[in-house]
Amino acid sequence: MANGSLCSVWWCCAVACAAALVTVDALLVDITYVESAVARGAVCLDGSAPAYHLARGSGSGANSWLVHFEGGGWCNNVTTCLQRKRTRLGSSKEMVTQIAFSGILNDRPDYSPDFYNWNKVKVRYCDGSSFTGDVEQVDPTTKLYYRGARIWQAVMEDLLAKGMDKAQNALISGCSAGGLTSILHCDRFHELLPAGARVKCLSDAGFFINEKDVAGVGYIAAFFNDVVTTHGSAKNLPSSCTSSLPPGMCFFPQNEVKQIQTPLFILNAAYDSWQVRNILVPGIADRRGTWHSCKHDIDQCSADQLRVLQGFRDDFLKAVTEQGNSATRGLFINSCFVHCQSESQELWFSSDSPMLGNTTIANAVGDWFFDRSPFQKIDCPYPCDSTCHNRIYDDPSHT
Repeated sequence: MANGSLCSVWWCCAVACAAALVTVDALLVDITYVESAVARGAVCLDGSAPAYHLARGSGSGANSWLVHFEGGGWCNNVTTCLQRKRTRLGSSKEMVTQIAFSGILNDRPDYSPDFYNWNKVKVRYCDGSSFTGDVEQVDPTTKLYYRGARIWQAVMEDLLAKGMDKAQNALISGCSAGGLTSILHCDRFHELLPAGARVKCLSDAGFFINEKDVAGVGYIAAFFNDVVTTHGSAKNLPSSCTSSLPPGMCFFPQNEVKQIQTPLFILNAAYDSWQVRNILVPGIADRRGTWHSCKHDIDQCSADQLRVLQGFRDDFLKAVTEQGNSATRGLFINSCFVHCQSESQELWFSSDSPMLGNTTIANAVGDWFFDRSPFQKIDCPYPCDSTCHNRIYDDPSHT
């Protein structure tokens, strides 16, 4: 079934991402449950308390905050939300109590040179709506809580009370569905911080585009519409978009970003491997499996399939460049077959990290955040970039 397929890929991706975070040099950080949120109904899909992991800053970073949102897809109806309810993506009861901080969250200057000594937070994802849902009524049969927007507010208030209200620097970031969170909540985050603070937003692999699949069907548009309807998200999406477009369309960053006032950095692969496998070639659009090898390993694509992928890249770049070239906007769009690049140490900052203009992702984001230099670079088409770490997806059952 298509929706189940989509969610299973997300689950596989989430597990893989979690595994990628565990490195020898990673910092292990304990979980914090926001128990006070339960009374106000700011809860996970199963009614459990929201949670995050906080590593305190020190020295010059004592009043700087990095708030990073976990990814993990979305659920778009009762069936898929019930499936999530029994996992860590729907219940804090299923979450491990300690996770590794790596990549942008690393606490060593040689692994995250600009953010290593900041207060670093990883907000766990258990609502399935990129923190936008808010339905008051709880079905007595399913006992599902669609309360993502309340979770976002409760977590922010908890962090403000722990010192974020005195932040001099603050960056909201996230990977995948968390990257979409950082776009949808960018200006809202800025409004919470002190007037004189430097506040910016980073979206990693969160720029999902409204593209028809290889069968000519608008599968992702229908899916996002179902997410917004199921979670009651419309009232929590930016009104600058919902005033002129159907709410489901306002889950697509291309319909949001131009109106965002806060400086935003878009980090994304032009051949985002999740979008290729789930937006361009979802299982339902490839019943004969002719795309099987290609969408798991870009090096296995035929000449005809590469032409389709180049067309996807063209549409992706069009959606990005239509947002304008504001001097406050950062861009690192490389031509790799990968999904999420800020949480993995090897991709974020290491001896052979991906580069654009001889600059690593970490240095590009750091230069942009601290206004040392702007960064807006778009890569040449595949296969020109030898610095890419292209992913190979081994398990074809999760398509």
